[in-house]
Amino acid sequence: MPLKIKIMKYINNKLTIAIITTICSVWFVNAQEIIKDTVKTKSQFLNFQKQKIDGIIATVGDYIILDSDVDKSYLELSSQGNSVKDITRCQMLGKLLEDKLYAHQAVQDSIIVKDEEVKEKLSEQVNYMVEQLGSMEKVVQYFKKATEDEFRTELFDIIKMNKLGAEMQKKIIDAVEITPEETRNFFKAIPQNELPVFGAEMEVAQIVVTPKITEEEKQRVINRLKEIKAEVLAGASFKTRAVIYSDDRGSASNGGFYKINRKTQFVKEFKDVAFSLSEGEISEPFETEFGYHIIMVEKIKGQEVELRHILMMPKVSDKALKEAKEKIILIKKRIESGEISFAEAARTLSDEKETRANGGTLINPRTQDTHFELTKMDPSLYSEVSNLKNSAITAAILDDDAKTGKKYKIITVTNRIDEHTADYAKDYIKIKDLALKEKQIKAIAKWSEEKIKETYVKINGEYRDCIFTNNWLKK
Repeated sequence: MPLKIKIMKYINNKLTIAIITTICSVWFVNAQEIIKDTVKTKSQFLNFQKQKIDGIIATVGDYIILDSDVDKSYLELSSQGNSVKDITRCQMLGKLLEDKLYAHQAVQDSIIVKDEEVKEKLSEQVNYMVEQLGSMEKVVQYFKKATEDEFRTELFDIIKMNKLGAEMQKKIIDAVEITPEETRNFFKAIPQNELPVFGAEMEVAQIVVTPKITEEEKQRVINRLKEIKAEVLAGASFKTRAVIYSDDRGSASNGGFYKINRKTQFVKEFKDVAFSLSEGEISEPFETEFGYHIIMVEKIKGQEVELRHILMMPKVSDKALKEAKEKIILIKKRIESGEISFAEAARTLSDEKETRANGGTLINPRTQDTHFELTKMDPSLYSEVSNLKNSAITAAILDDDAKTGKKYKIITVTNRIDEHTADYAKDYIKIKDLALKEKQIKAIAKWSEEKIKETYVKINGEYRDCIFTNNWLKK
């Protein structure tokens, strides 16, 4: 059996780790589409002939599964555009049993999901549903609940279980590591005629010129952050001000909230300030490569810090933007004239410190190597380089990044790699990733096998005749 088919068959039997972590995404689909498809979906997949009263069909630890939960899972998957025609009710129950096992074991392992996090997600989803259906009353009616409180309580429990399950899976996978020897053995075990084929790739490099910010503008931002700090100390809400003023759009909607430890991937300046503060303390404005921040520490739990922050990015003047464009055009002319190589210009003239040392070479965020597969390349990057000839350089490109602001860049293709059969030396990182994924799948399978043995599991009625991938019946 080919490697890809072998791996995908196992994953499909598990209905994929990704699907497992989306138990409540049905709430996010267009409610009108759900209503339209409900009758069709249920009639298509209710394979049992007799009419059943909704009841408990299975128990895993402290969690129960209702017969209607199976129908809801079909609806959830189909509403996301997934094909469910080949998924039996027994397979769907198997997925639900896994969901409950993850959540149950997360509780046993003392994995904590804060109610505040769940409430924020609950509020987000409820707002979306009200927007789709028109009112809270219609939402409650559609989901056949007696009261809004009953509806919110059930949705809260679903979100919490989903988060617990996701944290449990993460804990299992994060503990899995792969050695070079294991990677080599994995590759050697693949028959020659079944080696994976990797698509056409390219390596690209860029030079970035960032417009200069005036000292006056920097001071304006610092003063505004000081004002916000004073307002909070006088009783105003830091969370509300983060929602309104923070330029970190990733956290602003969540009131600027982050939970970090020393290993969290944040810039050094940010972590240095965060870990220097006491609970309830607010920092003075400080600078990172992203702009200026203030941090308020909410809780310190051992090696973890729960905080809120506000980021403000100084504005770029039209004059500074024009000067940056002129500078990068001049750099391009110097390279094209042969005065300086692209790599040397990147090392000495680029403002992007992440790529300077590499001669401007970009790292693929998906694979952490320098190769970009054309079919998986970011569409914006692909559009900029797909038609470039060898050694050609793009015109000056204005990049308006939500995190780092406006900047100009030029890009070149430094290497092109044709579609090819996997080569251990050339494709080591990709092969290592495949080996790690297979090892993670095995780790999850082994974990499930062990936990099923020690967890109370009961399956009722016709479902006891199911043939499961996992030994839920403990035969």
